[in-house]
Amino acid sequence: MLDKAGKKIQLYYREKGKGMPLILLHGNGENGNYFEHQIAYFSQKYRVIAVDTRGHGRSPRGTAPFTISQFADDLNDFLEEQKIEQAVVLGFSDGANIAMRFAMKYQEKLEALILNGGNLNAGGVKKAVQIPIELGYWTARLFSGLSKKAEKKSELLGLMVHDPNIRPWELSVIRVPVLVIAGTRDMIKEEETRRIAGSIAGARLQFIEGDHFIAARAYEKFNEAVERFLDGTMAGAAGGHAGEDSHGA
Repeated sequence: MLDKAGKKIQLYYREKGKGMPLILLHGNGENGNYFEHQIAYFSQKYRVIAVDTRGHGRSPRGTAPFTISQFADDLNDFLEEQKIEQAVVLGFSDGANIAMRFAMKYQEKLEALILNGGNLNAGGVKKAVQIPIELGYWTARLFSGLSKKAEKKSELLGLMVHDPNIRPWELSVIRVPVLVIAGTRDMIKEEETRRIAGSIAGARLQFIEGDHFIAARAYEKFNEAVERFLDGTMAGAAGGHAGEDSHGA
């Protein structure tokens, strides 16, 4: 892909398996290794591709804006480079926010969408979590001119302060099968998760016992829920509007 200044950059990714591409998008400050349990599990049925977002993991920062919208454009460029016409996208946390932006702009490239622990804006995060994030952001920004480490921290935390700023009605354009999934003790407010699901026609909503990191810490239940959704989607059996499954035990 070409960066802002016309310089070519290449996103790092891990790939395993064959079949329908399943793109995995990690959260803020992480990399594709977060999905270790999903790569191993879903590669039995899918071509699993875990991508490191711009400026994360082993992917270069480049010079383009460090925003959720830019990351969505990066994903589109990545799919074009890989000659992938359609894919299932599973996004976690900031990855879910990237996935929402991607779906709103490049929906024709989606087979299905899984949103895990995403939020529409900073107000969707519980205050006990968001307040320290904002304090950390302003502190890092204060020292960003003196330290590369502080500058990077400022950029990362800035994503959780200023992005993604999606209005619920904007999600109504999404018409592909969607699973919205979160932990019962997630750092994202429950009403925020429900708002996302309720704004997308036909979206499925499921809560699994656990915190924000259910894909890593409750991966058996998480993988079962995702697989059940995908099996139904691939069989053309998507559920009704904002249907809700019971909490996973």
